[in-house]
Amino acid sequence: MSLEAIADENARCRRCPRLVEWREEVARVKRASFAQDTYWGRPVPGFGDPDARILLFGLAPAAHGANRTGRVFTGDRSGDFMFASLHRTGFASQPTSVHAGDGLTLTDMWIAAAVRCAPPANKPTPAERDNCLGWSVREVRELANLELIVCLGSFAWDAALRLRAALDLAPPRPRQRFGHDVLALADSPLPLLGCFHPSQQNTFTGKLTAPMMDAVFEHGRSLVQ
Repeated sequence: MSLEAIADENARCRRCPRLVEWREEVARVKRASFAQDTYWGRPVPGFGDPDARILLFGLAPAAHGANRTGRVFTGDRSGDFMFASLHRTGFASQPTSVHAGDGLTLTDMWIAAAVRCAPPANKPTPAERDNCLGWSVREVRELANLELIVCLGSFAWDAALRLRAALDLAPPRPRQRFGHDVLALADSPLPLLGCFHPSQQNTFTGKLTAPMMDAVFEHGRSLVQ
């Protein structure tokens, strides 16, 4: 099945009742600053270069970001910080990601969230995470050149380990914990590279700076060359 067909099927998923109720309520009520926008209000599929060697793996769509725009990491502060870095490091054609038709293209990277629907308080449950695993598995199986997963935060790191297991790839022994710019499973297919999530909690406090994020993406490029 093509990536386009997977995306179309993914966008119609209603498997998690709590997430369906929340994403649709947010899309109906809206934030005042986006009152004139038509919200996407559905699961948000992966996006990027079908020939990508790097998967950038996040947590979940933001309620008024990707849940509004329909494209992962698009229309919120986390995405603003991240796409600026992707542009500086040569993975994105422009430094901003405003809406799905803004002309942004990615080179050598596919971006997806471990959980495809916006969760209340940005906290999916373990069951919701596991319900979404199949969408990531199906996308990865179509990304024939994929060599590396860059994980944005510990939730994505744990989800990526589950993704590898679902792809019948050997688990790490011992299990390696998430860390910023930490590389795990370097000698295995689809190694993991950690990066602090570009949430405002991290970027406003200086836990994650622009040079730190740039360095992780440059490290990722060096690993697939």
